[in-house]
Amino acid sequence: MKIIHDPNQMTQIVNQHRKSSQSIGFVPTMGYLHLGHEALLKKAREESDIVILSVFVNPLQFNDTSDFESYPIDEKRDQDVARAHHVDYLFMPHANDLYKNKHAITMHVKERTGVLCDRSRPGHFDGVITILTKLFNIVKPDYAYFGKKDAQQIAIVDLLIETLNFDIKLKMVDTVRESDGLAFSSRNVNLEEIERTQASSIYASLKQAKQAILNGEKDPRRLVQTVEKTLQTIDTGQIDYVDLLSFPELEPIDRINGTIILAVAIQFEKARLIDNIVIDTES
Repeated sequence: MKIIHDPNQMTQIVNQHRKSSQSIGFVPTMGYLHLGHEALLKKAREESDIVILSVFVNPLQFNDTSDFESYPIDEKRDQDVARAHHVDYLFMPHANDLYKNKHAITMHVKERTGVLCDRSRPGHFDGVITILTKLFNIVKPDYAYFGKKDAQQIAIVDLLIETLNFDIKLKMVDTVRESDGLAFSSRNVNLEEIERTQASSIYASLKQAKQAILNGEKDPRRLVQTVEKTLQTIDTGQIDYVDLLSFPELEPIDRINGTIILAVAIQFEKARLIDNIVIDTES
């Protein structure tokens, strides 16, 4: 495995592999890798000739300076995980190289926003599409791998690829969970013991709602109420949102039909956790 810091060098390497018609799988992350990231790397290794992992804590994705400053970082561990999954190139750019003229051009998402995480984190997805546009242009992947836990991000990446005509296939990988159902997240390390125990109710609430859908429930309001009732048992955190929307359009619906997403966010003292389930009600 080679560790690359310079964006120009990364592009030169990619161009050489492209001349050999080797497929490139790309896993963009903010580091502090966990089993969810490892699932992405495993899938990329299975499907791609060359696997590139990027680790970059993108400042444009944070509207809270303290959240940015407290984001967990462990470069050595990330490197060890990358080697264990036979990553070919670990791309770890510096902010000064990626944002030399960060105010010269700005990017703004106009669709699939105003809901879910975008309500409480304004500008977050503008930062996501900005860094991904840069990374996609540098790495030029054939495949880009994202976890379903960040479903709104997937919906917006899908929109980005379509809108800017990137020749990239979006690969969605199932959420990886701990034994009690809590989705793996780099932020789980910031939970206190009692918060960690109560956080298992997040996925439990989603499973209850899914079962209700399978039993024939068609009213979005009743499903949201079912989830909220379970989440109210978490007295160490506050409900940020419980939303039920069409997917990937992320539009409100009056009746359960087609593919939908039921998504939750809970704010604990030092960590904000998200989770969701996507259900094709016609399959």
